[in-house]
Amino acid sequence: MPLVIAMCQTFVVDGDREGNFRRIEYALEAAKAKGAQLACFPESALLGWVNPEAHQLAYPIPGADSDRICDLARKYGMMICIGLEEKDGDRLYGSVILVSAKGELLAKHRKINVLPELMTPPYTPGNVADIKAVGVDGRRIGLLVCADTFMGDALKKMAQQKPDLVLVPYGWAAEKEKWPGHGQALKDTVCKAAQAIGAPVIGTDCVGLITHGPWTGRTYGGESVAADAAGNVLAVGRDRDEDVVMVKIPAK
Repeated sequence: MPLVIAMCQTFVVDGDREGNFRRIEYALEAAKAKGAQLACFPESALLGWVNPEAHQLAYPIPGADSDRICDLARKYGMMICIGLEEKDGDRLYGSVILVSAKGELLAKHRKINVLPELMTPPYTPGNVADIKAVGVDGRRIGLLVCADTFMGDALKKMAQQKPDLVLVPYGWAAEKEKWPGHGQALKDTVCKAAQAIGAPVIGTDCVGLITHGPWTGRTYGGESVAADAAGNVLAVGRDRDEDVVMVKIPAK
């Protein structure tokens, strides 16, 4: 059976946890209506990427935010992949989790390529050695986050896991005048990652305006991308607007 995936390209408002949760649930409603088995959301989908407030607002994983995502997975009966900020002691990570349709936390990956110059104090990076793929309903699924896909060693490590599918939440941003052209760079990045790994890649971006840190005023442009293992584009999200884009990944 093919796996039906919804790339849920949502507006992310910095620090607006409750509003962002509401937008996530609206997207899940649309994904459910379209027959999705897996809903993929962007990076930092609750607090916003490189938002210094996340040092005070983020929870551990497992914790309050991931528990609510698990509740939503159970409610809508579908797997969810989403980028969340994770607080572990004094450290802040940009993480991604995969949750089963029964609300079980299946996997977590901490972003490695954290661009530390963009936030003070910066995110703590994860480790390439921790990259893995997990078995889910007969498929091996891997997780990366955004700029991890720029790293040859991260892509090589993921390829060694022999995944059947890789899920990557993005916070792909640029100056307003660079859109929609900046979407081509996202397509190129996702397609090259799929080729390097040898598996389909689902790259889900957000939309909205960055309002904190040195990239204040830059825009997330959407244009989420799904690519097959050969690097061919399967689907693209709308330019600078919310979207729920359906992708079917064939059975092994």
